Amino acid sequence: MTFEQAAVFVVLAAAMALFIWGRWRYDIVAILALLAVVYLGIVPPEAAFSGFGHPAVITVAAVLVISRALQVSGVVNHLARLLAPTRGSTRHQIAATSSLAAVLSAFMNNVGALALMLPVTLRNAYRAGRSPSQVLMPLSFATLLGGLITLIGTPPNIVIATFREQYTGTAFKMFDFAPVGLAVAAVGLVYITTVGWRLIPRHRHGETDENDRFHIEAYITEAIVPEESTLAGEQVRKIEQLCENEVTVMAIIRGKRRVLAPSSVERLRPNDILLLEGDPASLEPLFDGAKLEQTGQQEIRAEQLRSDDVRVVEAVLMPNSPIEGQSMRGLRMHDRYGINLLAVARRGQAPKTRLGSIRFKTGDVLLLQGERNTLQQVLAALGCLPLAERGLKVARRRRILLPMGIFGAAIAAAAYGFVPVQIAFVTAVAALILTKTLSLRDVYDAVEWPIILLLGALIPVGEALQATGGTTLIAEAIVSLAGAVPTWTMLALLMVASMLLSDLIHNTPTAVLMAPVAVGIAQQLGLPVDPFLMAVAVGSASPYLTPIGHQSNTLVMGPGGYRFGDYARMGIPLEILIVAVAVPMIMWVWLP
Repeated sequence: MTFEQAAVFVVLAAAMALFIWGRWRYDIVAILALLAVVYLGIVPPEAAFSGFGHPAVITVAAVLVISRALQVSGVVNHLARLLAPTRGSTRHQIAATSSLAAVLSAFMNNVGALALMLPVTLRNAYRAGRSPSQVLMPLSFATLLGGLITLIGTPPNIVIATFREQYTGTAFKMFDFAPVGLAVAAVGLVYITTVGWRLIPRHRHGETDENDRFHIEAYITEAIVPEESTLAGEQVRKIEQLCENEVTVMAIIRGKRRVLAPSSVERLRPNDILLLEGDPASLEPLFDGAKLEQTGQQEIRAEQLRSDDVRVVEAVLMPNSPIEGQSMRGLRMHDRYGINLLAVARRGQAPKTRLGSIRFKTGDVLLLQGERNTLQQVLAALGCLPLAERGLKVARRRRILLPMGIFGAAIAAAAYGFVPVQIAFVTAVAALILTKTLSLRDVYDAVEWPIILLLGALIPVGEALQATGGTTLIAEAIVSLAGAVPTWTMLALLMVASMLLSDLIHNTPTAVLMAPVAVGIAQQLGLPVDPFLMAVAVGSASPYLTPIGHQSNTLVMGPGGYRFGDYARMGIPLEILIVAVAVPMIMWVWLP
């Protein structure tokens, strides 16, 4: 083993350890890995950022933008409302919503498809008196299954297609993944509908009402502002300053008038009654220093904090939200955005930390109170997805048909090979901008930049693994250890290894790292690379055992109240089924 090979292995091992640890974001880890191989002299400086111009990176970015255009057009949301059932058995609801989610995710970003279906699915579950836990994990898994069907369904497929072009001169086309992907998706959906949802532990099935997650009826402090209080005449923000943003003023009762979600500049008057949310320790400065008087404690529900002008909504924190890793206190949420954070649920439970000190994570469910006419814009700025359905805008015919026509033309151009897929979809993005379907800001907001950084940084690292002969070493070791096993066994081992790695780190880096290994194994065995690349594509896009393998799994964890181990209960049989179906299909379609 040469120094360069050993160095690349050490860098990759460290990167995978950091991915699993999860303390640092995956894009930061990828950048560090890239810098390491550059400083070690393995990747020349002039090639360090070549990955950002790679066709896979360009295609992923373009698909994310087109997915956003389909979302804002309203057509997909309208279809979801029309086709998702509001009545029927649990199995009937899961079958309908999961099938629709799988179809959507075949042609748009997985997370985008989930974001469209999540509010509809929750609404139907609550109306039927079902727990969200029965329907949300099947929904997430369905979006992953749908992504297997087409080239643009999931980033690993795009990565694998471009690796195939690198080794054979021709990339996989739009529907080359369909024979295997459709078979796997069909069997997976049958499993989810008939057996899978029943494997979710019954103790997760408790919450059948959207208010039960937070239990904010557990008391809220009611206090009066006496004339001698130092807060009389002061603005609401004075309370926030005294309590270091650990206390929320949810309402002011002034005679017969009730002011919900008061602004930071609202003046407090003598004899105002305040509804304060905060733990006893946080409230001490108000009673000891500011001379507020406690009038009692009362139980209160979310309905009492709503009015014609003020809404209380649940929202889940989306991946790459600008507030991820920050706290309410650090954000000065009420002062800056004019909303109140009433509660946070993480994995279905309230964190045992002061509300103002909780650092937000992807998948957290936030209970927010704010003005009806601005709350939607604030949620978008915070990177939060409301779990209640938004009002359906009356979309003009042009608004609906134009993005669908542009998208259809791009798919046709790529499918028939008129232009490379990245050119087809970047052209579609340009058309969306020129027709004013999307603004430039929409375009930049639609791109998940951490994914782009991850891909752009890891591609040179993967190429370094190949250039140093590291992939050949790994392939030789695998073939030597496996011995004279049949080809189907080697494909199954490669697929399972990709699945396990994807469950622990992320599906995109799994595809980047495993694709060269798959090619190396094929070359060692003297076989075509296509079946081995397909095995990696299916395996890396199938992270069903953990909530961290894919963002869709992370997003449903909070609303569904799932624990880490719940995913494996439903995911292990599904992954076994996928291997059992995918390997014979790959042998039949791709191995002459």
